[in-house]
Amino acid sequence: FLDELKSVMNAEAAYVDICFPYFIQKQAPISKINSLMSYDCCFNASFKEDYELWIGVTVPVTTLCPCSKEISEAGAHNQRTHITIKLQYTDFIWLEELVEIAESVASCEIYPLLKRPDEKYVTERAYARPRFVEDITREIAQILQNDKRIKRFIIEADSIESIHDHNAYALVRSNGYDTNS
Repeated sequence: FLDELKSVMNAEAAYVDICFPYFIQKQAPISKINSLMSYDCCFNASFKEDYELWIGVTVPVTTLCPCSKEISEAGAHNQRTHITIKLQYTDFIWLEELVEIAESVASCEIYPLLKRPDEKYVTERAYARPRFVEDITREIAQILQNDKRIKRFIIEADSIESIHDHNAYALVRSNGYDTNS
């Protein structure tokens, strides 16, 4: 498609970005109620001399501030964090795999529907697993660097702070073109 577009338009390069919500069925941790969770996904393709394809997903998670937990006697502040993983691959990787990776390093997953026992689980799990945005991006980078299917990646974590008038943000990029060299 892109080579034809490039030719028809008599252009040096052709690009296409396809962004869409992707729904995955999730089960609440205690009540086991099923509901659909939406994740923002993008496919970015380009063709100049060669084809290039990036896939990406943004995953909302809960993070709990390690510093707040350490200095407080009665709780800690938490926030929603958006983790974005963009990558190029040599062998196919499912969007669901990227969602699982992002959720696995967070203080806790976010669920679309929770009953009170589920809320208790989420808050206690987050409290037991405090994470800074830097922790999240480093852990995901390590996972992706060890995956032979991944050529290169960009990871972002943007924490929508609950008690500050600013967000916390971290970004990690793989070095060079090939993470396995």
